[in-house]
Formats: sequence, structure tokens, C-alpha cells
Amino acid sequence: MPALNPGTLMETLDMPARSNPWRSRALLLVALLPALLARLGPRIDRLALPWAGAVQHRSEAFARWGRLIWRRPVVIGGLALAVLVALALPTLGLRTAMPTTGVLPADASARVGSERLQKAFGAGAPAELQVVSPTHESGRVRAALRRTPGVAAATPMERRGGLALTRVRPVSAGSEFVDSVRSRLPDGALVGGAAAEAHDLERALARSLPLVYGLVVAVGVALLVLVVRAPVAAAAAVLMNLLATAAAFGAAKLIFQDGHGEALLGFSSQGFVDAWAPIFFFALIFALAMDYSVFLLSSIRAELDRSGDPRSGLVEGLAGSGRVINAAGAVMVVVFLTFALSGPLAPKEMGVILGVAVLLDTLLVRLLLLPAVLRRLGPAAWWMPRLLDRIPQGLRLRHGGSPDPPVTRPGALRG
Repeated sequence: MPALNPGTLMETLDMPARSNPWRSRALLLVALLPALLARLGPRIDRLALPWAGAVQHRSEAFARWGRLIWRRPVVIGGLALAVLVALALPTLGLRTAMPTTGVLPADASARVGSERLQKAFGAGAPAELQVVSPTHESGRVRAALRRTPGVAAATPMERRGGLALTRVRPVSAGSEFVDSVRSRLPDGALVGGAAAEAHDLERALARSLPLVYGLVVAVGVALLVLVVRAPVAAAAAVLMNLLATAAAFGAAKLIFQDGHGEALLGFSSQGFVDAWAPIFFFALIFALAMDYSVFLLSSIRAELDRSGDPRSGLVEGLAGSGRVINAAGAVMVVVFLTFALSGPLAPKEMGVILGVAVLLDTLLVRLLLLPAVLRRLGPAAWWMPRLLDRIPQGLRLRHGGSPDPPVTRPGALRG
């Protein structure tokens, strides 16, 4: 089945091609909501639930869990690590490609038109290429096309303004055909068309992948270091984020590439994951994971600075942040998994991948693996280079509006 035109892809994702609506929503959140809250003041609590005041921010259940991790970090962390690695391993076999018209609903006009075109003119008809070359190169272009395997038909050349246009219909759709045609054409010839656009977009995404991943990780580490004043703990948290992300993509490979769960989710596997998914979902997953990392690490750091006791820091950090992290994670999982009930494949991929990622991150990383790793690292996890002392105080995260406590040096930590 031919690749989906990048323009049609935006419709599949149900995302606006222009960012104006998103800028409007951001403006409402940043400007209008704070102003409204300031205007309401204490009156916002008038309709508070009667039992809301009884809810304590600190959770004794998470405190007990923290004490258990302190006693058994290897067992608990090892189990979480084994599950994440097992889910991440299938990522090594992940294949990506541009989505085909098969991801669209059966009655979508783009899919119906493509199917009719294939039935009437052959499987490669929707993937027709347009070859544009200078008029004086037209003979070499025709000769090159005759030597290219997989060419079903080439229309007579159309000449205008010193350029010649040839429409090439392949026997079957496939990105390899685009490369094959380009490799045989003279230097002055250009290849376009929906299939070529999809092929070039896929290559551009693949080329950008290392840069995007490196930038996101570098910024994430830098921000965590500024917040928690602990490079080792920040690096450990980011590594755990990467592992959880790999596990989510491993689950995506099993579901959407290998087809496990097709009947349950109501889709037909394409044999690959959409080419835009590794960049798009990585950025979203990493951003969500960073929120949970800040909640947990800043809570541990605040208690550690107050008491100087690593055990108290870990236990009280989990007790103070565990309820918030898991409540926020539960909401996000439910929201994302509802996308899996939608018709088109792209929202299903979004819902499953993001839902699995948040579930793994909140339950296995924040609740098990990262606390266990911090326990094993001991005082070294909270080592702070002297350079960070020179950063302005305003960049430090403070709890409850209190001034920053004096930072405890690792040599003074107990346990």
C-alpha cells in the first residue's frame, strides 16, 4: 500500500497544521488562569469537598515503602530493572516507515481513491513519481528510466520553459524505488511526487534523531542539576528516563509492528511503527518523566538538606511525593489509553505508547528503580561540585516558601 502523503498525515494525527490555536491555549494558561486565581483568592475554597482537608500531603504508606527499599534495594531495584530491560530489548528490532493509506478509516476519501487507483492501474499507481529535468537532458532521462527495474510505465515528456516532465509509475509502491530512480538519473534531474515526499520526510526524521535526542537529554540533565544540586542523582534519573522510554518503544514494537493485540485494539499491523513516532513520542515521554523526576528528587533533596540523613531523605522524599506522582500518573495513563479506543491508527499508537511509558515511569522507575539506585549510590548521589554554589539562590527549588536550607556536604551525611 502506498505511503501516506505528508499533508494527509496531519489529518490522520488530527493535529492543526498551524500553531495559532496552540499559542492561544498557552496564552490562556499562562496569563488568564493565574489572573483568575488571583482574583478569586480564598473564595476558590468555598466549594471545597468536605473531606479534602483530611487528606495529608505526606503518605505513611509510601514512607513504609521507602523503608522497605532502604532495606532491600538490590532485590527491588533488580526486579524493576529486569522488567524494563525485558521490555526494552524488542526496541533493537524496531522498524520505522511512513504510514500508508491503510491507517485511514475504510471510508476515508484518500483511502478509497488510492484503492480504486490500484485496482484500475496497478499497485504502484498511487506512488507515481514526477521526474523534472532540463530539456537537453530528456534523452538521458528516458534512457535511465528504461534501465531502472520496477518501472511499470513512463508517460511521454511534457516540455515547458526549458524543463521536461515525465511521470513514472512503479510496479509496486516502496521507498526503495525512489532511491533506485534517483541513482540512475543525470545530475540535473529531480524526482518529486507524494511517494518521494514521504521518502524524503522519513530520511529527514532519521537524520534529526540523534540531534533531537542529544539536545533533549542534555537540557534535561542541566535543568535537573540546577534544581537538585546533584549531578550524579540527576544523571541517574535521566538514565532511568531513557530506560523507561526504550521499554515503551519495545512495547510499541510488539503491539504495532508485530501485531500482538490487533484484535483487542481493532487495527491491522503495518509491519512497522510510524517514522515520526521516535522523535514525537520521545520528546513527550521525556518531558513527562522530567516532571516526576523533579517531584521525587527535589523532595528527597529538601529532606536531606534539612536532616543530613540519607535514609530520612529517601523515606520522606517518597512519602512526600509518592501520592502526587502516582495520582498524576494515573490521570495521564487513563487519558492516554482512551486514545487507543479511537478509529485511526495514529491516535492508537499515541495512546498506547504514552500510556505505557507513563505507567512504567511512575510504577517501576519512580517507585522502585530510581529510589533503589539512589540508595545504592549513597552519599555519592548527592555530591555537589563547588561550582554549583555560585549559581544564584533564585534558581534553587524551595518548598513551602521557606528559604533555602544550608546544603549538607556528602562528608557530613550519616549512614
